[in-house]
Amino acid sequence: MKNKIIMFWVIVAIVIGSVFTICNKPTKLGLDLVGGARIMLEAKTTNSVAKITPDVMTRLQTAIEKRVNKLGVSETSVAQVGDKRLLVEIPGVLDTKQAERILGKTAQLEFKQPVLDAKGIQQRDPKTQRPMWISADLTGEDLKDANLGTNQAGQWTVSLEFNGKGAQKFAELTEKLVGKPMAIYFDGEEISAPVINEPIYGGKAEISGGGDSGFSPEEAKSMVDLLKAGALPVPSEIIQENTVGPTLGAASIDKSKTASIIGIGLIILFMIMAYRLPGLIADIALIIYGIILFALFKLFGVVLTLAGIAGFVLSIGMAVDANILIFERTKEELRSGRNLFTAINSGFDRAWTSIFDSNMTTLLTCVILYFLGTSVVKGFALTLFIGIIVSLFTAITVTRNFMHLIFGTGELKYPALFGLKKEEIGQAAVFEETKREKARFGILE
Repeated sequence: MKNKIIMFWVIVAIVIGSVFTICNKPTKLGLDLVGGARIMLEAKTTNSVAKITPDVMTRLQTAIEKRVNKLGVSETSVAQVGDKRLLVEIPGVLDTKQAERILGKTAQLEFKQPVLDAKGIQQRDPKTQRPMWISADLTGEDLKDANLGTNQAGQWTVSLEFNGKGAQKFAELTEKLVGKPMAIYFDGEEISAPVINEPIYGGKAEISGGGDSGFSPEEAKSMVDLLKAGALPVPSEIIQENTVGPTLGAASIDKSKTASIIGIGLIILFMIMAYRLPGLIADIALIIYGIILFALFKLFGVVLTLAGIAGFVLSIGMAVDANILIFERTKEELRSGRNLFTAINSGFDRAWTSIFDSNMTTLLTCVILYFLGTSVVKGFALTLFIGIIVSLFTAITVTRNFMHLIFGTGELKYPALFGLKKEEIGQAAVFEETKREKARFGILE
């Protein structure tokens, strides 16, 4: 009994911790519940990348995910669609132009040196008369970090910090270009062409932008975000975009709440009517299950979508299913004449195999759906998977502990508490004994 009391207080502590988590951590809602932007990107080949391979798409997806995170929006989703497309879903962002500005750029940072004639003078293009440049062996891939800053004139700047290899390249390049200009290109556009007065060591540089005004705050921040996220392995083109309004999401939430309340209410009512006091205990365990599960969703940052809510409600049904198996087995043990304590233990022990088998098959299905399904299916699979794990804990640990604490080791004085009639107790044993007696004397049924 001492162990049961300790376990009871452990359960109480878990519930208190879960309630604290629910009250202090925000709920992450998906695009279909809060509205937002949905953008379809298509990867494009280049001179250096003639074919879009799975490896290219994986690297593109990683780079796009980093960029989307720079928007400061959580619960974003970037999923591959087909061989060369990515579906980007950004909850809470209804201005697709904001997303386009950061998703559509390749973010290629290039350093170029002038094309010089025999006299060391920079050549110009015969048609446009613009200075001619040639790429140097230094790109954005050599960067370690990028940050916002301002110079003495109060202009916005982008501070660059190169990695070890990049710092050496930058030092060698500036040594070679002392007294000459060096151009800095971003996505094929010249943004600065300063004259190098002296070699620059230490692996740090500062870009102030072209013209008298330099960068605007938005331009500087966008450039820093893109440089931090890294360049895309191939260009991506936005081929489709649309928004999901928050009104639709609010209506979906209201309908989901109503459906969940009705469903859970009917389950609670059924358990009390069918199993009386054990059913009430199961309902309390079900409430504890819901609190723990919702806390885990918040703790692990699970994004709740309509499909995810469906998985949550379905897992509640499976949690009740485990209790039904246990209680039915317990009632069978009571009918066979076992005492209450033995019947409860046998009910849990004998029902465990069926509970484990049925839940294990569902867990395997969840794993398959998560790794092979789309983002919507993944949300359903994840919530259902976590729900089943928690349901096993509540059905086997919470319900069993409460049953032992309430009924103790005594006899069943009031069979009605288990939904049984007094004359049913021990009837199964009498029936089996009668069958054996009839068989002894060759009496056929």
